[in-house]
Amino acid sequence: MTRSTESTETEVDNNAIIDELREIAGPQRVDTDEQLLREASVDRFKKYTAVHGIYDGPLPLAIVRAGSAEQVAAVLAFANEHGVNIVARTGRTGTEGGLETSHERTVVLDGSGMAEIVRIDPVDMQATAQCGTPLQVLEQRVREFGLTTGHSPQSKPQAQLGGLVATRSIGQFSTLYGGIEDMVVGLEAVFPDGSISRIKNVPRRAAGPDIRHVVIGNEGALCFVTEVTVKLFAHRPENDHFHGYLLDDVRTGIEILREIVTAGYRPSVARVYSEQDAAQHFAHFADGKCVAVFLAEGPAGLAEATSAEIDRVVREHAHERVEPELIREWFDDLNWGPDKIRAEQRTMLAERRLGYTTEVSANWSVIGDIYEAAIARITAEFPRFADITLLGGHSSHSYQTGTNMYFVYDYRINCEPREEIIEYHVPLNAIIVEETLARGGSMVHHHGIGKYRAPWTEQEHGSAYPVLRKLKDAYDPNGIMNPGTIFPTGDR
Repeated sequence: MTRSTESTETEVDNNAIIDELREIAGPQRVDTDEQLLREASVDRFKKYTAVHGIYDGPLPLAIVRAGSAEQVAAVLAFANEHGVNIVARTGRTGTEGGLETSHERTVVLDGSGMAEIVRIDPVDMQATAQCGTPLQVLEQRVREFGLTTGHSPQSKPQAQLGGLVATRSIGQFSTLYGGIEDMVVGLEAVFPDGSISRIKNVPRRAAGPDIRHVVIGNEGALCFVTEVTVKLFAHRPENDHFHGYLLDDVRTGIEILREIVTAGYRPSVARVYSEQDAAQHFAHFADGKCVAVFLAEGPAGLAEATSAEIDRVVREHAHERVEPELIREWFDDLNWGPDKIRAEQRTMLAERRLGYTTEVSANWSVIGDIYEAAIARITAEFPRFADITLLGGHSSHSYQTGTNMYFVYDYRINCEPREEIIEYHVPLNAIIVEETLARGGSMVHHHGIGKYRAPWTEQEHGSAYPVLRKLKDAYDPNGIMNPGTIFPTGDR
């Protein structure tokens, strides 16, 4: 149901809500333009319907562009008291439906205007910035000190700090620097009752459970992140060593990753692409093979030792070497900014095709089985398999105990635009999630649960699920925070 079809009584209530929001934040900070509301009702999970101007879900009542933590607190306290749903957002790069306004009487609370870099501290190696600070802007600023955040997701040109923390983001250099949860030192967050909580910046403490993790990854279902302090690292690009190899199969690539990482070496980039996925990224040299890419960086001695170990391990497996400059050139063009998104939109409209990914993780011993099982099931069972133009995957984030797998699927769309999600994206996503959970993996590595993997949240956590459920009951007892995200609607 959209705003235009609601009852007169609800319209009056909604108008009163908007009036109060204008009182709280100021009229200039409250948007009610119909087109802005339509665009705010979805994220990139519905990119195909959106490019066709289709917005079937409930539209938000308004977009409130907060200017301070105090304004966030006032809006949340008002919403909590009056049963108004809240979707928190900053950079708008979400891909899993977490930014959808799937419930009536929803307000989008936008923190992208809170973009102050509060401080850069090269002694304590920390940077503090507000939630709307673009990651790329922060990175450019700390580079002036010869430092780096170490965080570089593909969405870096558009991503902002609040959303990165809220979705438990990861970046392309994660095998060395870790995910966002490893980088956050302290933070500030606002809870639905309007209380502002600050977690102080210390290197470590043993003062009970680590309460940062109540906030990191909450996807706006528990609180609103308003400020973040992250670690900084020395930036030494002059020591970078790029490596590329052609391999015969994915399992060989995964084994190479395992041997390097479990031996204690940490290349910042360690990736293996299936033949199909490699063909789209490395068409000029892949030649039907799998491709492995590595970047060793850091202090000269460490970078050289890591580079030598990569070469040593790969030499023990069948391979062909790729010129390092080809890998450097590929990596320089990897991030997605507005230009690539516009190009993707043009392709969707002109050619009726698009691509998505579903990323999972698992221990070394089963990740290959998960990959093969999901590919086999899609090939055998997916009713529209003839429309798939690419089906493959790559591993891009590795750990002592295992790695992730990005499943990549492109397809031609032979249905009405409104039906694309149900006919293609949802069932493909479901097969991958089910095959991963069946083998003990995690159904989501870093994009977040959103609304489209929420049906499997309880299965993901098993007997630990009540711990998660109690966080929702305690911090958001009225259920106003991003309903349907992480926690399935009606789950009580």
